[in-house]
Amino acid sequence: MKIDFEKCGGLVPAIIQDADTKQVLMLGYMNQEAFDRTLETKLVTFWSRSRKCLWTKGETSGNVLHLVDIKNDCDGDTLLVRVHPEGPTCHTGTDTCWGERNERNPLLFLSELSDFIEKRHSEMPEGSYTTSLFRDGLNRMAQKVGEEALELVIEATNGTNERLLYEGSDMLYHLIVLLTSKGLRIEQMASELQERHNPGWKKH
Repeated sequence: MKIDFEKCGGLVPAIIQDADTKQVLMLGYMNQEAFDRTLETKLVTFWSRSRKCLWTKGETSGNVLHLVDIKNDCDGDTLLVRVHPEGPTCHTGTDTCWGERNERNPLLFLSELSDFIEKRHSEMPEGSYTTSLFRDGLNRMAQKVGEEALELVIEATNGTNERLLYEGSDMLYHLIVLLTSKGLRIEQMASELQERHNPGWKKH
């Protein structure tokens, strides 16, 4: 990774992003020494422009930033530092330096689940329920989606909200399995819904 520290007088901006939530947490500055220290310790370290020294985020508060990875931008003079934060990032006690809450959007898990199911499809490990679905074939997978959808309807009309969520989750899981078997992903359905939300969309 070639970083142009000289362009801005020895410092480059480092945008800090939560690796899981994708939320931007803060902006700091690194020189070569801070960058090297970050890689060495796996704790994000900056150059303090006010104190004129290195400082590791959280060295006094304990709210450290555990390094996941670092990317350089197209001009080689701005870093994207992905982290796992321990506690609030801002010195004021808020999750971010803009006062925003850093909460994981549960919808992001659907992509992770799709990745997991794709891995099952590729590796087909023994003893896995997902593997058994793939081995049972397309018709059985489609049938399972229908069965779970029926159970969802029953819970919606005569059951509880708790059971409605439970059966809906079962249906969604089996739908992702079915999509995976067809070489598709749940994000493609999300894109379809997004397209339909466009005022100019017309039914096919």
